[in-house]
Amino acid sequence: MERLVTAILKDDPSLARSAFFPVVAYEQVKAIAKPARDWEARLMRAFERDIHDYHQRLGSNAQNAEFLGLSVPEASARWMKPGSEGNRVGYHRVLRSVLKFKVPAGPELQLPVASMISWRGEWYVVHLAGFK
Repeated sequence: MERLVTAILKDDPSLARSAFFPVVAYEQVKAIAKPARDWEARLMRAFERDIHDYHQRLGSNAQNAEFLGLSVPEASARWMKPGSEGNRVGYHRVLRSVLKFKVPAGPELQLPVASMISWRGEWYVVHLAGFK
């Protein structure tokens, strides 16, 4: 989460690339034609767009926002069986987590982390603002 938060505060998606579900894993998980192309053109592009959007939502003083934490609704964590969601193999997934920030001279801001996947014991972001 540190890398993701830093990327949002600095408006630099490249800083969070290692927090995003790896293309190598996506190629193993997805039972679709050309998964690497889908990963780059759809998932990574949306991730980068959402980081820019989240930075803007933090306002003109975004670099000074304080990260308060990540709220993960553990009850929504699920084992996704092989064959579900177009997947070749199973994995753990959690939906609707929330990044919480305090902006100087402003209210607490909550930003969604729509989907995270656990791969080989590590959690990765797959969708921030939503599924597109």
